[in-house]
Amino acid sequence: MLILNNLYLSVFLCLLFACGETKNENNLKDYPFYLGTYTDGESEGIYKLNIDTAGQIHFINLIAKTTNPSYLAKSFDGKYLLAVNEIDSSGTGTVESYLIESDSLIYLDKSQTGGAHPCHIVVDKKGKILISNYTGGNVGLVELKKTGKLSELRFVQKHIGRSITDRQQGPHAHSAWFIPNSDQIVSVDLGTDQLTFSRLDTMLRTTMVDHFHLKLKPGSGPRHLAFHPVSNNLYVINEISSTVSLIVSDSLTNYKILKTVSTLPIDYEGENSCADIHVSDDGLFLYASNRGHNSITIFEIDQNTGELNNPKFQDVKGDWPRNFNLTPDNRFLIVANQFSNNLVAFKRDSIDGSLIFASQIKVPAPVCIVF
Repeated sequence: MLILNNLYLSVFLCLLFACGETKNENNLKDYPFYLGTYTDGESEGIYKLNIDTAGQIHFINLIAKTTNPSYLAKSFDGKYLLAVNEIDSSGTGTVESYLIESDSLIYLDKSQTGGAHPCHIVVDKKGKILISNYTGGNVGLVELKKTGKLSELRFVQKHIGRSITDRQQGPHAHSAWFIPNSDQIVSVDLGTDQLTFSRLDTMLRTTMVDHFHLKLKPGSGPRHLAFHPVSNNLYVINEISSTVSLIVSDSLTNYKILKTVSTLPIDYEGENSCADIHVSDDGLFLYASNRGHNSITIFEIDQNTGELNNPKFQDVKGDWPRNFNLTPDNRFLIVANQFSNNLVAFKRDSIDGSLIFASQIKVPAPVCIVF
């Protein structure tokens, strides 16, 4: 009888764990994503692709023919896709809105961005859109209406200044961000080595009021940033100096640079410029892209101090990793290699943050990946 009971128990446990494994596998899902490109060559605009549960990338189709949609963003409710066009016939950049419908995009509207060569766009849950104009050296504010239509340009935040390198003879706004859980905005200027902290006017919410600036080391060339999901820390990737700066805060009005670290191996002597930066949803790892060294740097984040430690380097299997992104479940990281015309997917180890090659696919001049 004891033998039979043990047998039944063993069968029960096997079935229990087998069911658990099946359930976990069933929780995995494919993720569609949108790809912004440069259209100076073979590319025709915005593409839709998919990454499956094994990390294989599948091409779906060209979903919008448009000029240089170099940066994309989705509305908070997921109904609309926004794309910047780096320049139009008048020399001023534009932003376009599209209705997302299955495997297609339906064009809705276009608006001015306030400057030339817009290179970054974000939208908040209330439909406020920030567009960073690189050549224009400013940040434009536009509104996304509930219908998906766009307002006229509401406001332009002008940047002033310069820094020490040849690329920094004037302002070059490279990104702007809504600070989580606040009414504040931070804009990042490569040309002035400066972060500008602003707030939206509490009455009209159509005016950006500057309230302080934070200067980085001359020659840094700040480009993008990433927020830590738990702390008030933010991380700025510096394109020119190939570094990441940890910015800490004890309030929403008191930010300071705690530490800056290199994204490159100690023995690397070639040219490099950084591009993109992301923090994993668990707040344990930071990823940064190197163009030249052609790698993703993987940092461990100290959960007490926020400092970046123990860098590891993953070859991106391509040339000039412009943008990259994590899948919504953080299981995979996809890199857009602009010059080698390929997307490369890596499976992410959630324990040590490392990346393992999963798949790649050829696409023309990939620049921006949005899930």
